[in-house]
Amino acid sequence: MRVGRQENAFTAISTSDTHTINVRGKELSSELIGEIGFSGFFYFLLTGQEPSAAQQRMLDAVLVAIAEHGLVPSNQAARMTLAAAPDAMQGAVAAGLLGCGSVVLGSTETCGRFLADILAHAEANKLSADEAVRELLRKRRAARATVPGYGHPQHKEGDPRALKLLSLAKEEGVAGRHVDLVQRVGTHLPEVYGRSLPLNVSGAIPAVMLDVGFPLGALKGIPILARTASLIAHLNEEISRPIGFILSGHAAEAVDYDGKSLVGGRDKEDV
Repeated sequence: MRVGRQENAFTAISTSDTHTINVRGKELSSELIGEIGFSGFFYFLLTGQEPSAAQQRMLDAVLVAIAEHGLVPSNQAARMTLAAAPDAMQGAVAAGLLGCGSVVLGSTETCGRFLADILAHAEANKLSADEAVRELLRKRRAARATVPGYGHPQHKEGDPRALKLLSLAKEEGVAGRHVDLVQRVGTHLPEVYGRSLPLNVSGAIPAVMLDVGFPLGALKGIPILARTASLIAHLNEEISRPIGFILSGHAAEAVDYDGKSLVGGRDKEDV
């Protein structure tokens, strides 16, 4: 059963025949393999355009910045999955990626949409950037919503990854209105929320990437692609130096049971 109308049965990404593989108008074997790096190929697949030098550098930078951060939940989930199913690396990678949600990794997209909302609000209501920032921050505060892209449980004095990305954008001469906005949001946060919160890497990524023309709708793909590389590294290590069951065991030790107790095989309340 088809849900909704879908009249345009087309794709502009790739097609193939007996002798050629056409990717965005270029022949894969003769024009792309060995001629373009993987991150540049990712950008080309996504947009149909090869990245400029600045776009390439910023894309590489954000992928490196978000790929690895120790035994975070996604890496733990993947390693415990491989421990339970050692023949299914793809399932373990999937287990790690399934945790890329609004709290971990997914805030890259959420922050990007927040920045887009600020720009649209300013334009629609003929407001300055500062006025639009304050109004939308107050709206989020009234809704008891957090501000995506700000604050970090470990890097409380500033996320070094975020600082580096903003510095690179300025060095490349591509820091534009989105980089300006994330800094304005940080300036007005204490006034609206009553406390200062540092910009984190998931706030810096959309700012620098939107400024170089990366598609808003594909922002979540950046941490997903980057974290896939990290997951494969963790799983490769898990094969030779397993800790998945150690992680599982520590989880069981760290959590106390506070449900009903049994006496002589029966619950106390039933005695």
